[in-house]
Amino acid sequence: MSTPLKQLGHGTRPPASPATALLERVANPHPGTAYVVRFTCPEFTALCPVTGQPDFAHLVIDYVPRRWLVESKSLKLFLGAFRNHGAFHEDCTLAVARRLEKLLAPRWLRIGGYWYPRGGMPIDVFYQSGAPPRGVWLPDHGVAPYRGRG
Repeated sequence: MSTPLKQLGHGTRPPASPATALLERVANPHPGTAYVVRFTCPEFTALCPVTGQPDFAHLVIDYVPRRWLVESKSLKLFLGAFRNHGAFHEDCTLAVARRLEKLLAPRWLRIGGYWYPRGGMPIDVFYQSGAPPRGVWLPDHGVAPYRGRG
């Protein structure tokens, strides 16, 4: 049984940083079924650790759960905590993946970080935890290669 949720249904202040953000989970009602859960964050923001300028990305997170699902309000707050966090694109994308893996121990997880250009060059970062389970339907991320994403 999962612990009571601390954020859903309660007034919650935004976390000061990704490290202090509370990611919560709920029990998967279908732990014996392999299915994909997708979260899309089209307005992800972080700061360049060198210049302090904002960086923007479109994140697509897919995972095949085991016992746990991520609670969506806590995920939204966690992702929002990057807004004032200085880190490179690669670090941000992998930090999200690692926190979700640690919390959920999913069967499989992948993330696509489609970063908007700064200095004229987009940097896209992709990670997956291994081969996807057989028989699950994996939709395309649906984010076009850069030609003015919109």
